[in-house]
Amino acid sequence: QEQVCFPSHSPAQSGTPATMTTHERLGIRLNKVCCIGAGYVGGPTMATIAKKCPNIQVNIVDLNEARIKAWNTADLPIYEPGLKEIVEECRGKNLFFSTDVKKGIEDADIIFASVNTPTKIQGMGKGRAADLRYIESVGRTIAEYATGSKIVIEKSTVPVKTAEALELVLLANARGPGDKERKFWILSNPEFLAEGTAMKDLDKPDRVLIGGPETPEGFDAVNVLVDIYAHWVPRAQILTTNLWSSELSKLVANAMLAQRVSSINSIARLCEQTGADVGEVSRAIGHDSRIGPKFLQASIGFGGSCFQKDILNLVYICEQHGLPEVAQYWQSVVDMNEHQKHNFTKRIITKMFNTVTNKKIAILGFAFKKDTGDVRETPALSVCQMLVEDGAVLHVYDPKVQRSDAMKEFADHGYKIPDDKFIFMSSAEAAIDGAHCIVVLTEWDEFKTYDYQKFYEKMMKPAFLFDGRNMLNHVELEKLGFDVSTIGKASPAGHSAKYAA
Repeated sequence: QEQVCFPSHSPAQSGTPATMTTHERLGIRLNKVCCIGAGYVGGPTMATIAKKCPNIQVNIVDLNEARIKAWNTADLPIYEPGLKEIVEECRGKNLFFSTDVKKGIEDADIIFASVNTPTKIQGMGKGRAADLRYIESVGRTIAEYATGSKIVIEKSTVPVKTAEALELVLLANARGPGDKERKFWILSNPEFLAEGTAMKDLDKPDRVLIGGPETPEGFDAVNVLVDIYAHWVPRAQILTTNLWSSELSKLVANAMLAQRVSSINSIARLCEQTGADVGEVSRAIGHDSRIGPKFLQASIGFGGSCFQKDILNLVYICEQHGLPEVAQYWQSVVDMNEHQKHNFTKRIITKMFNTVTNKKIAILGFAFKKDTGDVRETPALSVCQMLVEDGAVLHVYDPKVQRSDAMKEFADHGYKIPDDKFIFMSSAEAAIDGAHCIVVLTEWDEFKTYDYQKFYEKMMKPAFLFDGRNMLNHVELEKLGFDVSTIGKASPAGHSAKYAA
């Protein structure tokens, strides 16, 4: 299918003049926004701003030519339900994608920094501290190309006090071309998006958090950003605070959510030993209004680009501030997550007569959650690596994940996966044909709709099924003949005893 490409030009070039508006005290232009970084946060956020604020021209810039090229076609570089429709509605009108970072900075006085902040892989804080090289680079780039004063907004997830470091870089270069003095106001505007529901989260957010300097000009800068969000977000849901509280709030939000996942998974382990059902436990405690039902679904563990990274960052910050007990508490959340993945994989190998060597295993799902193609820190990574290490031949089906993305994630973690042991299939049926077992690793809705009777007929016997998301009808599967293993439930006496004998 031929792709339709949209040029990266401004409204002025396309014959749609933009109205110039300037802030009376700060002296900055209000009709244009630039976002540096066209990734999972920058793309959806700016697309939403463009849709909700037709009077504002939104320019997204990134040095990654392939990514920008994809944003300008029908085949977007990321998948989020509802994103493509909004991009296609606004692109070429008031939403533009370009590799011209210099022009983007020159043209806009409101600049979002939405670049990656990965965990450091070497040096001080290795494996825990955030690598801020890209944030620092954004600061230096803005300082180099800015021709006037700018509001610079941290959209990336960053450690507390990052704004201070960014401000130092910008203020050290406050004199611009022609020795013209410029001012920079640093704001924190963390994202609280869940992949798979990002567009809904942006359309109707629980809250928008904006942190800024507690000075008259700082308050003015904060209100500039408040006015943008107020196009569609009720003012009562736009929270303003100081910079440090805003930066810390993002880390703590993710830490608290991940904590709930690890907490219920720890109880799932107890349920497996005692005969209790973690689903029933979750239902019972979730009805307590003080607790609530969210993030109480036992599973193989949390994944994604944020949870583990942010908790480890929080651990490092606590250690740096002389709080070892606090650091240890949050480290245990990550440790429990790792334990859950390893225990689940160990159960697979043990149940299959203590070996999976040369056995075909069908993997359903590789993304870290449904409705996204993101594989960063996916629990499937550890499970698949351990199975391959034990000799299994994996046939993988995921409706949105590309094999190249999976292999890159393996490489990023130092895992060497032979091509003939990790095979991507175009359908679940092809992956399951002749398999010894099915392993469900992502909770895609379509997995509930399959004809498991047909799957069972095509599999080796005994046919094992390991549901890492507790999403299937286990009673019906057992009636079909599957030997089913779940999370947080004791194994049914029938199958286990039969094969153990």
